[in-house]
Amino acid sequence: MRVLITGASGFVGGWLARTCVEAGDEVIGISRSGTVTAGQGRAVDLRDAAAVAALLADTDPEAIYHLGALSHVGRSWEQPAETLAANVGGAVALLEAVRRVTPRARVLWASTCEVYGSAPDLPVTEAAPLAPVNPYAVSKAAADMLAGVYAAAHGLDVVRARPFNHVGPGQRPIFLVASLAEQAARALDERADALTILTGNPDTRRDYTDVRDVCAAYRALVHSAPTGVYNVCSGVSVSARELVRLVGELIAPVAVHHEIDPARVRAHEVIDHRGSAAALTAATGWTPQIPLARTVADTIAAFRAQRSGVRAGGFPG
Repeated sequence: MRVLITGASGFVGGWLARTCVEAGDEVIGISRSGTVTAGQGRAVDLRDAAAVAALLADTDPEAIYHLGALSHVGRSWEQPAETLAANVGGAVALLEAVRRVTPRARVLWASTCEVYGSAPDLPVTEAAPLAPVNPYAVSKAAADMLAGVYAAAHGLDVVRARPFNHVGPGQRPIFLVASLAEQAARALDERADALTILTGNPDTRRDYTDVRDVCAAYRALVHSAPTGVYNVCSGVSVSARELVRLVGELIAPVAVHHEIDPARVRAHEVIDHRGSAAALTAATGWTPQIPLARTVADTIAAFRAQRSGVRAGGFPG
């Protein structure tokens, strides 16, 4: 299958490009830089509607994975206008190009669990109302809804995925699990006796899925799921406190001390977020395969390899 991946230079995009190439797909990856870890790379700004349409006309993809977005909640508070312009503007340009140029292509639209906000009932199902509580979530909710509108109004074949927190080797340390793993890698490499880890609210809980399982879910959705909306998640939430404890177990005998930094506590934070992937499993048979302990261990190993200048285990990035 000939597939186009937006955001191919990013964390998930890099893993997805590799997953698709290994499965035999012809991969065209696009990003602002044009850098990809697998397949062919093209440099395109998703907000440039003419360039996006020209790319689709030139490549004629059978499937499109739309992952390109600004994706950090904290930074969206600092740069709300840029976040909305990039995520909503890119969505409009891509949907218009698909409508006019490749209306028969199947589109995997990567949304986010953040669109649900503080859902009153857990686990969250796809029937929960959209109630975003930060600028990033607002931008993704708007794009998610727009994709649904285009699918209904123009008959486009759009599958909307709402992934919960995805983590793993290659993720930037601006995200919690990657930050903990980077600190652990540094402590091991420096042969430290102890490591002090600072976090925000230690009791916030998130539903974590390994990025490699997420990519498997995306391919399964493209190949076998009916048009619709699907959560991608593990169904289990883990607190920041529990993550720090897990890191301590993985890097023993290094002693890990956990301290709370008030400056890292976010306003309007969702305390617990856990999803149901029952619809995804029913449609495709997908279930997560990689336990969180292995994900964190692999992420620590990737940071240690990065510090030594070696790419570990073929990890993208």
